[in-house]
Amino acid sequence: MRTEVAALIIIDMQKGMANPAVGPRNNPAAEGNIALLLQAWRAVDGPVVHVRHISRTPGSVFWPGQSGAEFQDALAPLAHAHVVEKNVPDTFINSGLERWLRARGIERLVVVGVSTNNSVEASVRTAGNLGFDVAVAEDACFAFDKVDYAGTQRSGAEVHAMALANLDGEHARITTTAALLAALPAGR
Repeated sequence: MRTEVAALIIIDMQKGMANPAVGPRNNPAAEGNIALLLQAWRAVDGPVVHVRHISRTPGSVFWPGQSGAEFQDALAPLAHAHVVEKNVPDTFINSGLERWLRARGIERLVVVGVSTNNSVEASVRTAGNLGFDVAVAEDACFAFDKVDYAGTQRSGAEVHAMALANLDGEHARITTTAALLAALPAGR
């Protein structure tokens, strides 16, 4: 069975991402854009995968049973949605996601979420290497401020831009929420 609408993969949009302990970030409109995409995918009955990071590190905001591990209310999966739990950045590692996609004939993916340079980048690299046709909505992802290897403080915007540059053309095409919405078929 082949699907005409790409699978929307929403990575790590959990309550812990709003915890001040995770630090400053770029793109405060990301959650709103993800919500627009989620609403549109639901309207056309497109496949949606919600990914949740479950930490192995005690004290993490994503430790099991903590409120930070829960999905953000506005982006929570519906009862029938596919949910993937992971404990490494790459969504495809030990999750069964590739098998789930292949069993449904899904070859195209739209990836959104957090953080651009970590779970998004790791997951998109693997998806591209596995032969999936991947798009990343740059305005529906975000990254946190980070010190680079040379010791220079980088803003979330700089980290985000570099991660997108790492992916663009080789592992995915970088696009926007508006372009993705414009390309969707009319609601069913």
